[in-house]
Amino acid sequence: MQWFPRLELSWQNGWVFLVIFYGVYGLLLWAFPHDVVARLYDRSGWSQRQSRLSAMRLFFILPTLAMMVLSPLKVGANVFLVGTATFALGLLGFGVALLNFRDTPPGRPATSGLYRVSRNPQVITLFLASYGICIAIGSWLAVLTLFLAQLCAHFRILAEEGSCLRQYGDSYRAYVQSVPRYFWLF
Repeated sequence: MQWFPRLELSWQNGWVFLVIFYGVYGLLLWAFPHDVVARLYDRSGWSQRQSRLSAMRLFFILPTLAMMVLSPLKVGANVFLVGTATFALGLLGFGVALLNFRDTPPGRPATSGLYRVSRNPQVITLFLASYGICIAIGSWLAVLTLFLAQLCAHFRILAEEGSCLRQYGDSYRAYVQSVPRYFWLF
């Protein structure tokens, strides 16, 4: 691992993982019913302040994505193997979380599958997949900017939880009492 990655355009850069991730994500969304996709992206209950705070993560995620796209993968190094395994675990978890969300009946909060251990499994597994790419390119700076973006994503999560409380009421309140926001730590 190094702080500053060497930036260059190559077919062996971190963008390969991004194409895989967004290819799987796009295929899943394409296969989902339109009402599920609409629920997934519903921000109607957010205030302007919540939207602005959520957008702060772009200041960190855009440089992270640029490093991922322009940094060569450390193929053959241990960090590549660890990063690839971490990415694969995150991608698998993200797909499972999306499928769990899809299978939730309209008018009810998602509480089954990975949602039994985290109220935000999509966010956690997206972070895990992204973290895997940062490891595979061997950049501490990418890890740091990703971590800062994730801290800013907390505002997005708070806004989503507020919307869920307004929409689902006591059933979501009971869910909040029994399932941690991220995992058993938080």
